[in-house]
Amino acid sequence: MAPRPKGTSAGPKLYEERRLELGQSFQDGGEHYDRVRPGYPADSADWLLPEGARDAADIGAGTGKFTSLLVERGLAVSAVDPSTDMLTQLRKTYPQVIALEGTAEATGLADSAFDVVSVAQAWHWCDPLAASTEIARILRPQGVIGLIWNQLDTSVPWVHRLSRIMHAGDVHKPDFRPVVGREFAGLESHVTRWEDPVTPADILELVKSRSYYLRANETTRAKVTRNLEWYLFEHLGHAEGEVIPLPYLTQSWRARKV
Repeated sequence: MAPRPKGTSAGPKLYEERRLELGQSFQDGGEHYDRVRPGYPADSADWLLPEGARDAADIGAGTGKFTSLLVERGLAVSAVDPSTDMLTQLRKTYPQVIALEGTAEATGLADSAFDVVSVAQAWHWCDPLAASTEIARILRPQGVIGLIWNQLDTSVPWVHRLSRIMHAGDVHKPDFRPVVGREFAGLESHVTRWEDPVTPADILELVKSRSYYLRANETTRAKVTRNLEWYLFEHLGHAEGEVIPLPYLTQSWRARKV
């Protein structure tokens, strides 16, 4: 391959290609994702929703993990995701939700139709500036954008090592702050710490729902599985079927449309 001219960089382009490649790993496997991924704590939605909100759009909704909290709170919800397989699972569970194929950059939703737009566990797959413009278009004046991430609580030492073995790439650094466009102001955050009761088998299945594993070859997958089994059963001493409280933290961010 010919060298790049001096002063140029393929960094942003390569990052964009890698982001799209990894995002494609979630096109299939909706039933597995829905079964093994945790939900979200209730107060992540309670904190996010503006007073009097009636209409919500959940972008990158997947199988409806965050959608469920919006439905439970009585909002009329439209869900958007690029994966037909994921939306099939969402429609089965929440037939009252309008579910459409689309992306954060091109939702296909109407102008000024929503009081709140949520993007849970998906903003890192988006072009944040293009997505901000699109979300501002579908929000009403003073509408709220909400960005939510579940992540393993790596402040707990054994969980930190677990995240390394799992290649959990969505664990944020302490100074993390999501990028949003100039259409929004007043970005603020909220953190919820909670525990998900799981078995070792659940953790092994959780690994199989992550983008690193889904894109890996069989040799790499086998190595990850072996390392995880050693860590859970030999190093930590857990037994098959034992219930383990797995610490999570949920980071929620919100900003208002200018």
